[in-house]
Amino acid sequence: MTVEIINPANGQVTYRHELMDTAEVEQRLQAAAAAFPDWAALPLQQRGDLLRQVASALRAHASDLQQAMTSEMGKLKGEALAEVDKCAQACEFYAGKAADYLAPEVIQTEAQRSYVRFEPIGCVFAVMPWNFPVWQVFRFLAPAFMAGNVVLLKHASNVPQCADLILKVVREAGLPTGVFDVLHIDNDQAAEVLRDDRVKAVTLTGSERAGRSLAANAGDQLKKSVMELGGSDAFVVLDDADLDKAVEAAVKSRFDNAGQTCIAAKRFIVVDAIADAFTERFVQAAAKRVYGDPQQDATTLAPMARADLRDELHKQVTDSVAKGAKVLLGGEPVAGSHAGYAATVLDRVQPGMPAYDEELFGPVASVIRVKDEAEALRVANDTRFGLGGSVWTADAARGEAFAQNMECGAAFVNAIVKSDVRLPFGGSKQSGFGRELAEHGIREFMNIKTVYVA
Repeated sequence: MTVEIINPANGQVTYRHELMDTAEVEQRLQAAAAAFPDWAALPLQQRGDLLRQVASALRAHASDLQQAMTSEMGKLKGEALAEVDKCAQACEFYAGKAADYLAPEVIQTEAQRSYVRFEPIGCVFAVMPWNFPVWQVFRFLAPAFMAGNVVLLKHASNVPQCADLILKVVREAGLPTGVFDVLHIDNDQAAEVLRDDRVKAVTLTGSERAGRSLAANAGDQLKKSVMELGGSDAFVVLDDADLDKAVEAAVKSRFDNAGQTCIAAKRFIVVDAIADAFTERFVQAAAKRVYGDPQQDATTLAPMARADLRDELHKQVTDSVAKGAKVLLGGEPVAGSHAGYAATVLDRVQPGMPAYDEELFGPVASVIRVKDEAEALRVANDTRFGLGGSVWTADAARGEAFAQNMECGAAFVNAIVKSDVRLPFGGSKQSGFGRELAEHGIREFMNIKTVYVA
């Protein structure tokens, strides 16, 4: 089957490739199984040296990776280059920290010796999304390599060149054949791969629908899974917040990457006392985002990744407006564009509207007005999602108390929600389960073994 890749900035077909057949998939499964024992036995220091080589190769191919991201899913040039550098830093971080994370933990009992050791489990199947097509891969890949696991990647169908460039980087760094490979396959083929006995676990970053399907498949096979799914993060502005800082952060969190970020601020929950002031400044700042060619430095609002995704977003907006939401900015596709959507701010958003109940995966902000802090917390938690959230206040202690009561995997006070290699990352509720990054992430796909010597 031939797959065509369309540049979202101009609608032109920029690349064509063929899906793999059964024999090609089998070859890669065999290679992964064969590579695992020697890779797992390699001393951590040597794996770390190779991972540092991966970091160097990433930086050497930064321009190639940037151009692939921009042409395949529309990412702004500057955002793409920053993404590559973040991946290189993650490799260097895990190369230096894995020995601490994976050191045996001695536990005092009546035994002569008792301790916990961490052992790799084998081949992990990684199903990754298009919105951060390099970072999402390396967020998992760097700790997986240091853990001693091998990896097969099924990337999103619209970023095949990104996947192939990641493979090129890993091979140039000198990792053995079979430790990492790419599968250009469809969803039915992916289900078959997960059922293969040589695959021991799966990690997915993607939609709720994909998460339910893969998690059910993994559960049927009694295989470990980590799911990082959608989010509709609350951005709570309390009455004492520094509005200049809050507005600057709000615009960045909502409109970077064309709003196509799981942990982007999406629901702006603002107390009535400062709602008018915040909203006025927010609209003024968002209006400065300039749509255009993502390869040009002057562009500050990228196209969405696909025209069908833009159309789905616009339907959510029009349905919300039909139910009473007020358009303060934007609210329409960019005229003459293939997949552009204007920076949009909706006010007076209420339950029952898509802008309240659903994830809006694009450059649309939902302003929800509340009477006080207590109602702000209730609304922040009134969602099936639980990925992240932030609260903005001049009182750090007040903000911390609020953050502790937010029902999500990561709560930030006076800062934008972000993934940081030093901190565990993942969600609750319908945003998934399991964790990536930090010591928690590297241990997700390991056998945590108790050793007891009487």
